[in-house]
Amino acid sequence: MALMERVSALVRANLNDLIDKAEDPEKMLKQVILDMENQLMQVKTQVAIAMADEHLLITRQREKEQKVADWTRKAELAVDKKNDDLAREALERAESYREIAASYVQQVDDQKNQVDLLRTSLRKLQQKLEEARSKSELLIARNRRSRAILRASEAHDAFEQDKHEATFSRMKRHVLEDEAVGAAHAALTAESLDDRFAVLERGERIDQLLNELKQKRLGA
Repeated sequence: MALMERVSALVRANLNDLIDKAEDPEKMLKQVILDMENQLMQVKTQVAIAMADEHLLITRQREKEQKVADWTRKAELAVDKKNDDLAREALERAESYREIAASYVQQVDDQKNQVDLLRTSLRKLQQKLEEARSKSELLIARNRRSRAILRASEAHDAFEQDKHEATFSRMKRHVLEDEAVGAAHAALTAESLDDRFAVLERGERIDQLLNELKQKRLGA
């Protein structure tokens, strides 16, 4: 599925690599966020459609199963009335509907698997989008500072005539850029660790609330 392939690519996207390779990092990051938002909307639509299809298949399956029950009752009535021919026809009709109902079972299972897959992809994309938004803001800010430093260094170079001084200035720019990238990586790593602890703390709070609710209900 082309949509799922695009979603997977975006989920795997490494913003640090993108900003390193891009001529205009800020523009690239904004485009990535926009692409992810568009894909998120498409996946949401696909989830809704898949869920509707699943509901329809289940409804059709239940309709056929009800037909089986109806014709089985008619066969029983015919037997009670000593009409074997009519009973046989009713049973044949019931068996036909039973076969149709059985064919829906696999379709329903396949559709449920598809819905689960889409839901999983949707959750991953939502999580990745929130993470990407935060990282993008940090990277854009650092990129702007790096560019400001670069422009300042270039302006300084314009007033320098000494060849060696110009060389030292170029080396200084490289060092500053490396430091900015390293600081960005460190900040993003710390942010990711904080997020993980926040999830753990939230989980403990939910467990506590659940236990309190259980105790309250048992005591009621």
